[in-house]
Amino acid sequence: MDERAVGILEVYGLVCAFMAADAGCKAANVTLEPFDKNKPANADALPVPLLVTVKFRGSVEDVTAAVEAGIQMAESVSGVVQSHVIPRPTQDTLKMLNICGFDTN
Repeated sequence: MDERAVGILEVYGLVCAFMAADAGCKAANVTLEPFDKNKPANADALPVPLLVTVKFRGSVEDVTAAVEAGIQMAESVSGVVQSHVIPRPTQDTLKMLNICGFDTN
């Protein structure tokens, strides 16, 4: 069983996601799972019409530090929708990490 924690950071826009992911990876010993995207029904009312989820993996301490660094960066770019750290994700949660709305070909 994979015991690594999961950090999820949802931000406004792909550029913001790259900046947040970079900041998180530089701040802690984490790896990234594929980004995911969502264009909600109220997209035109949002600061950027695309929500992107950055997913970090590592120890609870490292994931927490990565998410915090990502939040700081994202707030200076276009903003944070929400964030969570899951210390011991279940197998079903781990399956959800593979979801990716981006074309990976």
